[in-house]
Amino acid sequence: MDSSALSWPLTAKQHRLFASPTVLRSGQHLVTAILLLIALLRELTGVEAFWPVVISSVVFAFWYTAGFIGMAKTQAQRLPLWWLAGLLAIWAAMLWVSPEFMWLAFSLWLLLGHQLPFFPSILWSVVVYALTIVAPYLHQGQTNIAAIAGPMVGGIFAWGISRGYLMLERDAQLRQNLVDSLIRTQDEMSAMQEELARSQHEAGVAVERTRLSREIHDTIAQQLSSIGLHAKAGLAAQDLHKNNQALQRIDELSGEALVDLRRIIAALAPAELDTQALGSALERILNKFEQDTGIHTRLNIDEGLPVLEPSVQIALLRTAQSALSNVQRHSKATTVAINLTAAANEIRMDIVDDGLGFTPSEARKETPSQEGGYGLKAMAARLRQLNGGLDVESSPGEGTALCAHLPLLLVKEN
Repeated sequence: MDSSALSWPLTAKQHRLFASPTVLRSGQHLVTAILLLIALLRELTGVEAFWPVVISSVVFAFWYTAGFIGMAKTQAQRLPLWWLAGLLAIWAAMLWVSPEFMWLAFSLWLLLGHQLPFFPSILWSVVVYALTIVAPYLHQGQTNIAAIAGPMVGGIFAWGISRGYLMLERDAQLRQNLVDSLIRTQDEMSAMQEELARSQHEAGVAVERTRLSREIHDTIAQQLSSIGLHAKAGLAAQDLHKNNQALQRIDELSGEALVDLRRIIAALAPAELDTQALGSALERILNKFEQDTGIHTRLNIDEGLPVLEPSVQIALLRTAQSALSNVQRHSKATTVAINLTAAANEIRMDIVDDGLGFTPSEARKETPSQEGGYGLKAMAARLRQLNGGLDVESSPGEGTALCAHLPLLLVKEN
């Protein structure tokens, strides 16, 4: 035999086997049957009244078996008190027939300790002990120390076993409740993880939709807006040369829109930044802006400006494009200037025009519409994603100044 099978403490599987209420109760039934058989055989060897002994044994066995069968059918946790009282009464009558049935006291102590509360179990165990002492004296007219001490030791031992058995049952139930609770918790955690994954996916989808919305607004939507303005100018012009210029510009803008659309679909970086630094990209869009609108432009960039991360360059470039689109559509400005500077802990881009101006508090109430409406909110949202911000200074008739700023902590030199 493998020596590990005899090791102590018991394994979890062995502990569950020996602590099982079914196994322990089967052991109790076996003990009762053996004690009843011993008492019956001892009495039948010299009994004068055969049938009273047999009948009382059969009645006891029937009552005992019927009680546990009924308990199993009803799935009750405890035997009825009236059944226990009936069993004690039958056993007392059996002692009247023969003192040999005192052997069954051990089984009764097991039942009393397990089925009754603490103090009632002690009281009725004492009653059973008293009967085991009185019965031999009534039949034989004498007693001795062994007849008194033996049942006492047996009773204490049996009662202690039954209380330990009860504690094992309670411990098994507590463990089962804990296992059930852990299983429920695991199921709930799995459901929460699935819900979290679903929420994260939905949040990612929402962020990507917002990003694409801004990309389309900052590129294709503005290019289409410019195409519309050039188309209106061409239709209103009487000069064939101006008409040709408008058509040429519309062709250029439509080509740029197509390039941007393909880039967005392919999830590429902005076309202006593919081969150029931010300063060159800003200079290019300002030149196009001045060509399209006739508004004078100016670009000032600090010397020694560090090379910025692509995410920072994209955010600043898109902010400039969106701001220039607002200038073109709303400001009626004659001059617009962009200043790009780097301080100790942030990068700043100021966009200043001398147009009509507006009231910033009213602009914050803007809602998306066919005319646009994403401007300031979209710019601010894009910058906030990089822990930056957008400051707006304007008043009617005084022009507008925008300041986009991002922390240099997000900027890495190549």
